[in-house]
Amino acid sequence: MSEGPVPLPYADPGFVADPFPLYRQLREDGPVRRVVIAGGLEAWLVTRYEDGLAALSDARLSGDVRDASDTRLLEQLPDAQRESLLGNMLRSDPPDHTRLRRLVSKAFTAHRVAGMRERIQAVTDRLLDAVVAAGRADLVADFALPLPVTVISELLGVPVDERHEFQRWTDRLTLRGVEPPDPAVVNEAWQHMRAYITELIRAKRAQTGDDLLSALVTARDEDQRLTEDELISMVFLLLAAGYITTVNLIGGGIAMLLTHPGQLALLRSDPGLLPGAVEEFLRYDGPVSPGIARFAREDVEIAGVRVPRGATVLIGAAVANRDPARFPDPDRLDITRPDNAHLAFGHGVHYCLGAPLARLEGQIAIGTALRRLPGLALAVPAAEIPWRPGGLRGPLALPVTFTPGG
Repeated sequence: MSEGPVPLPYADPGFVADPFPLYRQLREDGPVRRVVIAGGLEAWLVTRYEDGLAALSDARLSGDVRDASDTRLLEQLPDAQRESLLGNMLRSDPPDHTRLRRLVSKAFTAHRVAGMRERIQAVTDRLLDAVVAAGRADLVADFALPLPVTVISELLGVPVDERHEFQRWTDRLTLRGVEPPDPAVVNEAWQHMRAYITELIRAKRAQTGDDLLSALVTARDEDQRLTEDELISMVFLLLAAGYITTVNLIGGGIAMLLTHPGQLALLRSDPGLLPGAVEEFLRYDGPVSPGIARFAREDVEIAGVRVPRGATVLIGAAVANRDPARFPDPDRLDITRPDNAHLAFGHGVHYCLGAPLARLEGQIAIGTALRRLPGLALAVPAAEIPWRPGGLRGPLALPVTFTPGG
């Protein structure tokens, strides 16, 4: 194992399109590897499944970026009103995490999500109605993006027609490449986003409804279970996390099928395989890559490697999900794969609260697209599909053709 950190080459289009050969090499080199990730930050990458599973449940590894010794992590966040970005479930640990999660958990139970099936199907059909006659579409811009944005907007009770604004600001806050983000761009995006959320909250205070945002405002104003910063941060997290990974699941899942025609034919012949297919998409090339960041509160030993206090620990879900010690023939897409306990949604107390909703949206979106778009095929060579550069993974665009319909 080399002494220095290994840079993840986000400037290399080949790596951005297919990072898995390098991930495989890093996993073979050792269970914990020092790497340089998007934005030029150094991290300790946990590469193997069992170690990643254990690390995700290790209370010594914090979700709070303020526990990191590398000050550049905070410097890459907005410098004004930063607390209103950090006070959410993603960035907190128990007991604050437990309190914050409890406030929204009822909206994401399997039972509540199942009750949204009819509405998700209606939105899916409406979006496909708009493109079926043309015989071509960008299945990210026309379909995979507006579907989860609409669903999370309706769940929260925010105007769907304003989605383009918060999408643009979210991209500026989350897109990562080789170089650190421009502080001026990040600050401007957060100022716009914070002002937008503040106005949403003001409107809900004036007229509450039967929606999640109204419930959060009530928890803030009447029950005093949230600070104002926590309320703003929670709304941002729900808006952003409520769509951005699901966009990548839907777009990436369709891209995987179109580049694996045998699996596409198998799923078309047996739509009952769809739930397992979505799990395989999440394992094989999921929306979070290379993994989930935590910060060492103290010196920690992971798989025999000493990780110092304050280090950024990157639990490589995308790397571990292809660990041959856990998944036979891991580099093969297999929608019939049994026992598919991937780490795409994390594990432990921070397990993704929106996992049932993401799964349902993925199943409905992908299944309906296959049913309603006969002859579906890529409109460009697979090598020309543009992918998000770092941190979050999925196609930025997915040009396709299909047999025009009515």
